[in-house]
This record gives sequence, structure tokens and C-alpha cells, in this order.
Amino acid sequence: MHSDRARVRQTRSVWPGRLLRLGSVAGAVLIWQLLTASDTRIWLRFDTLPTVTEVVSALGRQLGTDVYYLDLAQSLLRILSGFGIATILGVASGIALGRSRLFAGILGPLTELARPIPAIAVVPIAILLFPDDETGIVFITGLAAYFPIMVSTRHAVRALPTLWEDSVRTLGGSRWDVLVRVVFPGALPGIFGGLSVGIGVAWICLISAEMISGRLGVGYRTWQAYTIVDYPGVFVGIITIGVLGFGTSAAIELLGRRATRWLPRGEENNR
Repeated sequence: MHSDRARVRQTRSVWPGRLLRLGSVAGAVLIWQLLTASDTRIWLRFDTLPTVTEVVSALGRQLGTDVYYLDLAQSLLRILSGFGIATILGVASGIALGRSRLFAGILGPLTELARPIPAIAVVPIAILLFPDDETGIVFITGLAAYFPIMVSTRHAVRALPTLWEDSVRTLGGSRWDVLVRVVFPGALPGIFGGLSVGIGVAWICLISAEMISGRLGVGYRTWQAYTIVDYPGVFVGIITIGVLGFGTSAAIELLGRRATRWLPRGEENNR
């Protein structure tokens, strides 16, 4: 009985936050419709943009085509491939950089030199380096996500209290035990912070790469709509990108919460 009441109270406390988020989105859509439908021009030229109804109509038409879903599948395949590779390499190298002075001395300077370079600037090199555009786009996507993941993992590993490691070693634990029982679990909050940042950067670079050298994908289709002056189609692409980015980020956040259940959290973080 007590658990049921607590569950009811928690559900009631969650709804105001959800309604506020939905209200903010609905308000933005309403303002967009009013400004574009009335051909408002106050420094910004809203009269050149499509209305909400025009965008919804274009979305409905695209939802009825196979090309729209083919583009979705292609972009998702690219982002998952590049981000998956970046996750493995970023976490592994981040732990190594945080734990090994030798590894940090060898790889550290190279990563710091390469990190400020925007991944999208490497598109020409990827086109020359890889035998096909598809591999090059995955490479650009993975490169964009790698550095946020690596840096966050490295900082999380270096911030771990040495007392935890000393305790495991005192009980006879090996270096592998320290990595598995202390370093990796202790760094998980930082790792998932890097994953959240990395997935957003990966989407930015993926869409840009698709616009430059892609033949399929949401980014390619959005740029194609712009070239044929299909502005409602451009906004359909923008909205689709936003929904995909939101969905993948939410999935990572949910996975991070499940993997770090042992962390103390306030009530506001569970809403």
C-alpha cells in the first residue's frame, strides 16, 4: 500500500514537468505559424518561410514514400556504425590515457593536436583516403564522436579517488581487478557524459557529410530539397534530424541511468 501511494505521488510530480515541456514546444509551433502565416517581416523575413501547415502537408507526403524511410535507415546505419566504433575506441583510449603515463606520452600529444580540427574539415581527406563515400562518411561520424568520448573518459578516470584502487590492491586484487571493479564502474558517469556530447556532434558531422558527399540519407535529402527550392521539404528534413537526434540522445541517457543506478540521485533528476 505504501509503495503504491509513493508511486502515485511520483507520477503526479512528473506530469507538471512533462506538460511544461510539451507546452513550450506547442508554443514555439504556434508562434511559427502566426509569424509565417501573417507574412511578418520584422528584420527577420518570416514571409519567406513555409507555414506549419505547409510543412505538415509535406511531411505527410514524404511519410507515404519509400525514399523517406530509406533515408532514415541509411542515416541511422551510418550514425550507429560511426558512433559504435567511436565508443569502443574512445573509452579504451580514454582509460589508457588516464591510467598509463607511457600511453599518455605517446598518444596524448597526437590527440591534442588533432582534437581542435573540426571533423567536417577532414571530408576531403576521407574522400581521397577511403575507396567509397559510405566508408568515408562513417569515418567522419566516428571521428567527430571520438574526441568528446575520449576526453570525458580520460578526465573521469583521472578524477577517481586513489583510495578505491588501494583498497582493491590491499585485498589482493590484480591490475585487471582494478580496471574492472574500480576504474570502469567509477568512470561510467563521465563516460556517459561524453557519449551524450559525442552523439550530438556525430549527428552534426553526419548530416554535413551527407550534404557534401552522400547519395542517400536525411542530410542529402534536405540539401536536395533546398537545391530545388522545396522549402517545406527542407523543414521536414530539419525536423526529422531533430527527432532522430533527440531519440538517440534520450536512448543514451536512459542507458546511462540504468548503468549507474548505484549513484545517489535527487527527486528532480528522476523527472
